[in-house]
Amino acid sequence: MINVLAIDSSARNEGSLSREMSKLFLKHWQVHRPRDTLIRRDVGTSPPPMLTEAWIAACFTPDEQQTEQQKEVLRYSDEAIDELKRAEVIVVSAPRYNYGMPAALKAWFDQVIRIRRTFSFDRTETTWPLSPLLSGKKLVLLTASGEFGFGVGGIREDREHLESHVRTCAHYIGVARTDLHCVAIEFQEFGDQRHRHSISDAHAKIERLARHLAVVQ
Repeated sequence: MINVLAIDSSARNEGSLSREMSKLFLKHWQVHRPRDTLIRRDVGTSPPPMLTEAWIAACFTPDEQQTEQQKEVLRYSDEAIDELKRAEVIVVSAPRYNYGMPAALKAWFDQVIRIRRTFSFDRTETTWPLSPLLSGKKLVLLTASGEFGFGVGGIREDREHLESHVRTCAHYIGVARTDLHCVAIEFQEFGDQRHRHSISDAHAKIERLARHLAVVQ
């Protein structure tokens, strides 16, 4: 058995395509691996705390020197990192807001990408001083966009700041580039045949991806 961490980040509950994509992936996953443990973190309806000066001070204070107040400031981060460490597979559902990830999802990454917990910093390293402390995780990113053309060669490729940002952050939570898998729905604001085809295509990809990853785990 393994642990699957599911993170939903849409501000909407009703009519959220990204949430529906996550539900579909988990449904197919559980067909193949019904005994796995599912951990849920809904940052869309329960956003993580934003970083503050107090959080940063606590983060850079050695554990043995932290005050009770600093430990409380880091409580959400500690809990979220514990969930992350336990998970072998991470499923993130995210709408594209203003061409990037929702603020709540960015806040989650801010809480879990933390020095001495998920990455180290080597001042003597002049090229890549940050190194992830976690490894071997797989991440499935399920996105929904009102517009279209964000893929390689698309007319909005230069405005693609959702997948690219998640991919960068994923490195520091133990996900190799080859272990990040993306499925996208586009044309949501148009509601036309292109959108319906995009939904159908995404659902088929989700079923295949869930089956593939469940088998290779």
